[in-house]
Amino acid sequence: MKKIKLMNKIAAVGTDIFDRAEYEVGADLPLESADAIMVRSADMHDTEFPPCVLAIARAGAGVNNIPVEKCAEEGIVVFNTPGANANGVKELTVCALALASRDIAGGIMWASSLTGDVASQVEKGKSAFAGVEFAGKTLGVIGLGAIGGQVANAALALGMNVLGYDPFLTVDAAWNLSGGIGHAKSLDEIYAAADYITLHVPAVAANRGMINRESIAKMKDGVRIINLARADLAVADDVKEALAAGKVASYVTDFPTPETVGVKGIVNIPHLGASTEESEDNCAVMAARQLDAYLRTGNIRNSVNYPSVEIPIGEGTRVCVLHANIPAVIANISGVLSGYGINIENLTNKSKGDNAYTLVETTGVLAADVAAAITEKIGALDGIHRVRII
Repeated sequence: MKKIKLMNKIAAVGTDIFDRAEYEVGADLPLESADAIMVRSADMHDTEFPPCVLAIARAGAGVNNIPVEKCAEEGIVVFNTPGANANGVKELTVCALALASRDIAGGIMWASSLTGDVASQVEKGKSAFAGVEFAGKTLGVIGLGAIGGQVANAALALGMNVLGYDPFLTVDAAWNLSGGIGHAKSLDEIYAAADYITLHVPAVAANRGMINRESIAKMKDGVRIINLARADLAVADDVKEALAAGKVASYVTDFPTPETVGVKGIVNIPHLGASTEESEDNCAVMAARQLDAYLRTGNIRNSVNYPSVEIPIGEGTRVCVLHANIPAVIANISGVLSGYGINIENLTNKSKGDNAYTLVETTGVLAADVAAAITEKIGALDGIHRVRII
């Protein structure tokens, strides 16, 4: 019986994916006996993972609450769910365009405090919350993945001129973009042209602090910035300085911090990007399916620390090897198998950064003692993080 530990509340439509004849699923399961973990927002950086934990699935796109590299070194595959919440975030980004254009949030708070002749006060005071329309303006979309691509398409449909930048744009993502979206060759091109800038990139080291004093100086006067991706993509003090100087007209963030709360010109949304029933359901289903596939077959899809590797289900035994991306590992694995007279029916190896995954299917099912022996011998090879036999 495989055990799935829930670190947060996960939508039942996702956990129901697990066949209860094969799985035990719950928040009260001890970590020390868990085969895998499902998580949303729980911070796991201080967690010591027991050897039984094979995988972690984040029901969402960001994985900044998970020690990804530590997990890779311990042979724990970390999954996320890119695109599952894309429509929810896209819709909130469209809302953020309006929030960045007029002081809607301030106007709502003011109107809610009125007493007496409300209609008269509204007509006299509404000009304090007026702004601009975004139709006809230029939107710079930084990051054109599942979310950014949908945002770009929606903005184009709303009458904006759209310029996108993504040096890692995949062929599939490119096919999903509307033909009218312009292609920026650099961030500086976005900064110089955009009236609005929206961020849809991960909070990796290269992106942290990308909105700072230097980048803001390259932007148009009165630029409006939307950050529904991660708080640390922007340097809060530099944004506040630019707001005070009038360089930035408004800043909308889905990640309030002590530095952004209560600042004129900053709209703080309480992390609602994926907070829809549909997004939570989609994320839970995708996360559960990925975990189930990996635990049962060894196939990996949408991992952030290991490559995607899939081979069709055959009739043999699967030897799953997570290892460092170094020379001679495949030859060494093959040598161990051939030493036991084991024929390889299918083999796939791929790498991702410093890590790699080799998935082997043998001809015929291995005897238990042979499986145990090759697990020990392969596990002793240089650079091996984990060996699993299915």
